[in-house]
Amino acid sequence: MPTIEGTIERIVFRNEQTHYTVARLRPNDAGHLFRGELTTLVGTLPGMSAGELVEVSGEWELHPLHGRHLRVATCARHAPVTAEGLRRYLGSGVIKGIGPKTADRIVESFGEQTLAILDLEPERLTEVPGVSARKRDTIVRGWAEQRDIRELMVFLQSYGVSPGLAAKIYRQYGGDSAAKIRENPYQLERDIYGVGFKTADALAVQLGLPHDSLPRLETGLKHALAEASGDGHCYLPIEELLTRAAALLEVAPEALPPALEALRKAKEAFAEGDRIALAPFFYAETGTARRLRLALGTPSALPKVDDGEWEDVFSALERERGIHLAERQREAVRLAYQTKVSVLTGGPGTGKTTTVRALLDVLDRRGVTYALAAPTGRAARRLAEATGRPARTLHRLLEFIPNGNTFAYNEDRPLSYQFVVVDEVSMLDVLLAYRLVRALPPASHLLLVGDSDQLPSVGPGMVLRDLLASGVIPHVRLTELFRQARASQIVVNAHRVNAGEMPELRPDPHGDFFFLRADDPARAQRLVVDLVARRLPTRYGFDPVGEIQVLAPMYRGPAGVHALNAALRARLNPLVGGEADDMDGVEMDAARGIGPGDKVMQVRNDYDKGVFNGDVGRVVAREGEAATLLVEFPEEAGTVRVAYEPHELDELTLAYAISIHRAQGSEYPCVVLPLVSQHYQMLQRNLLYTAITRAKRLCVVVGDPRALRRAVANDALAARNTALAERLRGPALGQTELEARGPDVR
Repeated sequence: MPTIEGTIERIVFRNEQTHYTVARLRPNDAGHLFRGELTTLVGTLPGMSAGELVEVSGEWELHPLHGRHLRVATCARHAPVTAEGLRRYLGSGVIKGIGPKTADRIVESFGEQTLAILDLEPERLTEVPGVSARKRDTIVRGWAEQRDIRELMVFLQSYGVSPGLAAKIYRQYGGDSAAKIRENPYQLERDIYGVGFKTADALAVQLGLPHDSLPRLETGLKHALAEASGDGHCYLPIEELLTRAAALLEVAPEALPPALEALRKAKEAFAEGDRIALAPFFYAETGTARRLRLALGTPSALPKVDDGEWEDVFSALERERGIHLAERQREAVRLAYQTKVSVLTGGPGTGKTTTVRALLDVLDRRGVTYALAAPTGRAARRLAEATGRPARTLHRLLEFIPNGNTFAYNEDRPLSYQFVVVDEVSMLDVLLAYRLVRALPPASHLLLVGDSDQLPSVGPGMVLRDLLASGVIPHVRLTELFRQARASQIVVNAHRVNAGEMPELRPDPHGDFFFLRADDPARAQRLVVDLVARRLPTRYGFDPVGEIQVLAPMYRGPAGVHALNAALRARLNPLVGGEADDMDGVEMDAARGIGPGDKVMQVRNDYDKGVFNGDVGRVVAREGEAATLLVEFPEEAGTVRVAYEPHELDELTLAYAISIHRAQGSEYPCVVLPLVSQHYQMLQRNLLYTAITRAKRLCVVVGDPRALRRAVANDALAARNTALAERLRGPALGQTELEARGPDVR
């Protein structure tokens, strides 16, 4: 890794939020006289100023527009010692209250003792002409802030923490950063996005925490359980937990039982036989089962409809609303109305939406108050469009409180509705399911609607499948394909795949499902890009950015999400590689490749901005010195523009291509799906089924027929350790479930 010493000549660009900096360095190894001989530095460099003496190391990069620069990995800095260096350093704008003229006067007054005066006798600044007591206080605060940042950089870099991560830590903790890290380095994992267990653990060990200390072992056990929840597990068998944690911590498994017992006593983890669960997942599973069983045992408060009246109800729906229901749909409406908790499931084209609309008409006629909700903003918008009634995300329905990581509605303040309908329940993880059932009044009805053959939730648990498997929750499965649905190859092929049969691949010029062969991943990529950028817009009139969505099974490889995003962006965004000034070009690279014209996806719920995980928009502008990005998202009544500061850009990712998992709950006019043998480990039937069912008007599969056959044949579901079905079948209310009345799930 090359290392350069020199003096910072000038700051080209600095973002005050992220501390991302572009600077020009005059190396010390030669008497450079011309600007062209200066070296460009880029990176997270908090507080860097002109006039500083620095020693930097990093990697050389060549930008196609802006030339060669050094991306800084480490930076050791020294205050300037000459009067000229001091003038340039203080006058660079790095310290609030000091501009070039004030810097000249301060250095003229104190000479080479200037920095010592700022550190030890700042009250003397009023001796400088033009510096009032108020301005002195502003300068002192600015100097203290820069000193804090500098000290934190030195402290953290000595432990191998990158400047970018150090800047995030400073934004979180401020001047107390070093003290908080020394007190509990593992807090970084919980508080700082981007800090994992290994980073926090390495820092803890370097700070002197013994390798086998109880706090370290406890944290490692909790991390192993949390990591397992990322794979959908609500618990781990004890032997598997000890094996995982021992490998993570590099200790013998025999060293871990005392730490596990300490977690159990502190109720941070729960043991049931050989199962170990983190407290949030234990409380969520046991609490969900308890609340659902309580609801099933509580009488309904809805106006009664006698058995003999239902025929009149359905006749009125057909006569007045034009809603004709098949027998299974009628059964589902009656079940939902007469049973406190029920599930409606079925594949595309089987009439789930029509059934829900009919139920809502019945509720409207009887004056029953109800709410419609879904796990994501995309799914809520689809539900509202399909039913013609308002629908919200579950977080909005339950009034999520971001600062407290909790919800306004719970068992102490239940929802006021008599009926709640939740769609796309295959996406519902056990933590959010528990939040929902806690907020339901005991007399309220709950209808859960979803396709149990789709991918399970991204979060822990498999709620919909567990509810069906329990045999406790009444349900109706719709299986009949209606005439209009049978005319769609998308729907028919989705059902063929779900039944383990190959989709019909014979080309139909007027069809809505096509398979294009591309055995080689690189050829598949080229074909996907050409389809999106040229062929499909020309043939069908699709907007290549707004109406065509590429879905990929994996992130890596030529036909993976990352490579496809790069290739599609190069073809679809005319601003990439176009005219941009030096600042914009370098900043676009730093901001994860996101800039004006790009199609982007929100990857975390942001309730302050009103955008949610999975929302897709387009960057329409970059504004101001802070390089704020404006992203336009579609809404029911048009579009909304949302501003992102540079430090918020980790909430966005390019979305020309996205993973199939991220597409859950969405529907697109056109889906292009690459399937190649390189995706082998991810090729499963429910993955392919989910991808096909995201397409509304056209689905094009590009790839290797062997990969398609593999996906259809592989119906093995990734095992998840869950106990919700078992708990629903359990005894009336055991001691385990009494414990589930414990603290709130965070």
